[in-house]
Amino acid sequence: MPDAVANYLVVFGVLLIAGSYLDRIGDRLRVPGVLLVLILGLLTDNDISALPGETPPLLSLEHASDIAQVAVGVVLFHAGLGTNWREFRGVLKPGLRLALAGSLITAVLLMLAIHGLQGQSLVPMLQGWGPALFIGAMVCSTDASAVLAVLRPLAHRLPKRLLDLLECESGINDPVAVVLAQLGLVLAAGALAGQPSDPSAPDWVSAGPKLVSAVLREFGLGALIGAMVGSVASRLLDQRSPAQLSEPEHHRAVLGLAILFLLLGGTNILGGSDLLAAFVAGLVIGNSAEMEEERINLEQATGSYLKLAELLLFLCMGLVVEPAAVLTVLPWTLLLFVLMQLVRLVAVVPLLQRNFSMQEQLFVSFSGLRGAVPIALAIDAAAHPTIGPEWGQFMPPLALGVVLLGLLLQGFSLVPLARRLDLVQQS
Repeated sequence: MPDAVANYLVVFGVLLIAGSYLDRIGDRLRVPGVLLVLILGLLTDNDISALPGETPPLLSLEHASDIAQVAVGVVLFHAGLGTNWREFRGVLKPGLRLALAGSLITAVLLMLAIHGLQGQSLVPMLQGWGPALFIGAMVCSTDASAVLAVLRPLAHRLPKRLLDLLECESGINDPVAVVLAQLGLVLAAGALAGQPSDPSAPDWVSAGPKLVSAVLREFGLGALIGAMVGSVASRLLDQRSPAQLSEPEHHRAVLGLAILFLLLGGTNILGGSDLLAAFVAGLVIGNSAEMEEERINLEQATGSYLKLAELLLFLCMGLVVEPAAVLTVLPWTLLLFVLMQLVRLVAVVPLLQRNFSMQEQLFVSFSGLRGAVPIALAIDAAAHPTIGPEWGQFMPPLALGVVLLGLLLQGFSLVPLARRLDLVQQS
């Protein structure tokens, strides 16, 4: 075995062991474990040249992008698998409004605000609607696992429909962020290609609609492939079928992961959106009649893959971002974090005023913690061959700063806020 491979195995093995224990420590401290894992990656030196042999950096941006793409595919598949219409029927309508319309409103309002502030010299950033849309989309989705981890001390004492609403929203709004972020990247790349300094570039006015149309086809194809694969996978994973009657549970988990890998790779080869296909396939499996009795077992069996994917995502982000870069974009980070809170409040209150009290609306507005998806989208922008050198390089430290601020400020404030709003029921 080459020295470089041995060094990678040793270092990543140590980091994953430390990350798994930090995640457990976070549970005991009643803080999101991913916060500690993210700090671990940030404090780890990416330069391991001191180890034996000629060893390049521990993780390049390109490799981090590849890992993030697969990891967020696992996250989205598990999110779709856990979104069961029957379980969320009590909050399905407001949950869908919040996840779809709320995420769209959040992304658009943030885009408008960021575009209006691009003339400010807080950090060098390309002018245009593409970067503004990408940043708004990057932070418009929420993370249910982080919120539920913070609220664990109040388990069974908060209204169940409130927790169901947060979980339903977080399970559905990730694909919205992925679609809008991809559209922002396409618009930004097209604008760069259409700069006057490039005489051979196509006219952006005429090329723009074609690029947008190509993105819509990509996501339409991804949704179609995901629905077809999910329908077939439901029958393959059905424990009542002859092929599964004698199989242990972990065999079905391996089969589910294999189907997911086949789906991600196949959809990408066919030109569709692999991430949207992963979510749709999980959604179809989780709501199929064949898996009605076995969905929870499959969700639990594949939970270890989800945890590994989240650990890898946050470790990758910490490794490819220098702490100094976080300080460089700190003014934008603070501004974006404040804008996120205001925009989420504006988006949530009108969408929930018919079904929830004002106290519940305020609590939901403040519960929009960010997690794995902004991390993956930011790494993808930084690794983009055209956008990365221009403004994509600022996205990982910006996303990292926003996620850290949310986990620290919102995370430690949610439980006191729930008590202050009189939402905690007597045990």
